[in-house]
Amino acid sequence: MKLFFKYIFQHRKAIFFYFLFSVIFFVIFWLYDLPLSAVGYAFLICTFIGCIGAFLDYRRFLNLHKTLTDLQKRVMLNIDELPESDNQTEEDYQKLIEIIHQDKIHLITEKDHQFEEMMEYYTLWVHQIKTPIAALQLLLKEQGQIECEEELFKIEQYVEMVLSYLRIDYKGNDYKIELVDMDTCIRQSVRKYAKLFIRKKLQLNYEGCDIKVLSDEKWLCFIIEQLLSNAIKYTPNGHIDIWMDHETLCIQDSGIGIQKEDLPRVFEKGFTGYNGRKDKKSTGIGLYLVKKITQKLGHRIFIESEVGKYTRVMVDLKHLDVEIE
Repeated sequence: MKLFFKYIFQHRKAIFFYFLFSVIFFVIFWLYDLPLSAVGYAFLICTFIGCIGAFLDYRRFLNLHKTLTDLQKRVMLNIDELPESDNQTEEDYQKLIEIIHQDKIHLITEKDHQFEEMMEYYTLWVHQIKTPIAALQLLLKEQGQIECEEELFKIEQYVEMVLSYLRIDYKGNDYKIELVDMDTCIRQSVRKYAKLFIRKKLQLNYEGCDIKVLSDEKWLCFIIEQLLSNAIKYTPNGHIDIWMDHETLCIQDSGIGIQKEDLPRVFEKGFTGYNGRKDKKSTGIGLYLVKKITQKLGHRIFIESEVGKYTRVMVDLKHLDVEIE
């Protein structure tokens, strides 16, 4: 019914002039004292024929509307399926659409090219900077500079985060979905942060597990590492617990916790919250990346916290609906 009224409104001028001309004929016949029945018959016949024509045109209007509505889902790819125009106005509009579409394709191609160049540069930069980092690590091990080694580890973390940030939305990035051994993935991540656990004298509670989940091992390890990094950063003393609740990964610390008003925004890009402002070292990127990666992998992530008591992060790994781009 809504479309019918839109059709009537679209042809309001034609309908108005049709009735206006009919009235003019009636008035002229009446002024010249001519039989009005002749005009009445003509009016009825014209109205009948006009209704048939309007009915056929309305069906065409509905079919065209359906075609264009279906095309809205595919027009981002091409405009070859646009219906043929039957008047000059539609033809002009289609030419405008074609120009805009071509310009959009050009911009997308140019953007993809620029992004690929940027990816190549930063990938090269990351690999280049890893060499002096590795050399410094060897030198520091020989000289026993623990504090410097810890800061160097942080630099390496930030370098990896830069590369992950660039790769996360890269269309050429392939996600290798397979059965991942969670015990291997968790232990690998824990070993990476072992020195920080020792340095801060934090107790790690993890008893191992025999669970495999459908995911991408590389990105899943990155998620665990980022969550461990946050747990260590905001836990001055105490313990960090890791366990699997069926196919849900749980990481809980006994740290400073998160303000209640900050919880809904912790996954926003650049949001640091009260703890970040107090610490003045938080970038607000880590949890943002974790959230994006879990979405890409089709997983879900939740966080609970109480100030001064604990923070618990849960990654639901059984929900798999991978984003295909």
